[in-house]
Amino acid sequence: VPGPFGILVAMPVAFLGAALLGALLEWSVIHRLSARPLDTLLATWGVSLILQQAARNLFGAIGVEVTAPHWLNHTVSIHGGVLDGLDLPDTRIFILVVAAIVLGLIAALLSRTRLGLYVRAVNQDRATAAAMGVNARLIDLAVFSLGTGVAGLAGVILALLGPVTPTVGQSYIVPAFLVVILGGLGSLVGTTIASVIVGLFTAGVEIFVDVSVAQVLLLLFVILFIQIRPQGVITVRTRALEG
Repeated sequence: VPGPFGILVAMPVAFLGAALLGALLEWSVIHRLSARPLDTLLATWGVSLILQQAARNLFGAIGVEVTAPHWLNHTVSIHGGVLDGLDLPDTRIFILVVAAIVLGLIAALLSRTRLGLYVRAVNQDRATAAAMGVNARLIDLAVFSLGTGVAGLAGVILALLGPVTPTVGQSYIVPAFLVVILGGLGSLVGTTIASVIVGLFTAGVEIFVDVSVAQVLLLLFVILFIQIRPQGVITVRTRALEG
């Protein structure tokens, strides 16, 4: 989207487009495999490969550079304290702000709205929620659409960090899975804490070793952690976990 505020327009457009695509995918594929998690994982991976190839056919395989707007072309320098000498580009600060806003909105949605109440009810005890009149099928559709919408929004943000290619998000798949495992299923707070742990661990280790070794060490760290605390940092008690 051209113009100095094009990225602000692209973000909601990408969110809505990805959410609609996610709703279509959930309605046509995901809910039919809901009782088979491994099949669901394979199906979504297959869909991602189809979308990647479609993007190659439409736009080519060469990365496209996205120029950041002029109001994100500055750097904030920190002087004093433990972060003395650290330079933060405005693009990174913008990403942190957007991530914090999205996290806050999701937290508010889950804790302060009727939809959030239904989501938590279905997550904790699907059968009882359905018996109380909650349309669990519709909640599944809404949650999956919200998740894919946020992923689409993240895709726009990633354009500020490097060239856009059909496989631009692949390098984030493994860290994302590790965050979910480390944070604990069903816990937004746990996922947030785990994302900070994974980010700090990776950045700290990369000071001493290269990126590939850092990824291996991160995987080993997560494996050791779940041996000690298999439920993750924080886990919401659900009927599925108890039974």
